[in-house]
Amino acid sequence: MSRRILAISRILLAVGLAVSTGAVFVAAQTRVQAQIAPGAKPVWEKGIVPITPESYYSAIECGKQGGNPACVFWDTGLCKNPDFELAMYTPYKSVAYEVWRVVSQKKPAPQPNYAEAQRTRITVGVTPVRGSTNTFKELVLKRAGKSVTPTSRELTTRRFTYDFPAFAAGAGLTLDLVGNDRTITCAIDAATLKLMR
Repeated sequence: MSRRILAISRILLAVGLAVSTGAVFVAAQTRVQAQIAPGAKPVWEKGIVPITPESYYSAIECGKQGGNPACVFWDTGLCKNPDFELAMYTPYKSVAYEVWRVVSQKKPAPQPNYAEAQRTRITVGVTPVRGSTNTFKELVLKRAGKSVTPTSRELTTRRFTYDFPAFAAGAGLTLDLVGNDRTITCAIDAATLKLMR
């Protein structure tokens, strides 16, 4: 009888360890769904693309709005999580932000440099959330389960630059925000990618 009790207690201990180890693994992986700030005007459903005359003038109109227009700050809370905040810098946003910045100072809307906007690529900035203890280590963008290498990667400033195909609106992608304590995986579906500018 004592062997049977010993065997049962070993099984229960093994199951307990397996469950606790699994629970630790699950806690180390957090998945969030990307969301765009609502109410952006003018409407945009072409995704992040190189600047064109159409997107350039749309961005200028966007930047003329007062307050904190969703078309400029569409990335606010994009992959909301307790550890890291993301900021996107795109050709559209560079034009819209420049116009918004000047108009916010009660000055006439400027005509941002079109050639400079044409040279702009997609930069993802990562900032730790205040109070988070999860130290940032890496950003990994994946399309169809395969990592996409950034054209520029600066870990000290947490800035990662990509060419346009990385954010093409045809299919979803994930951004893994790798930290020392856990990884936050942000899923961005195709519908959300189309609203990004």
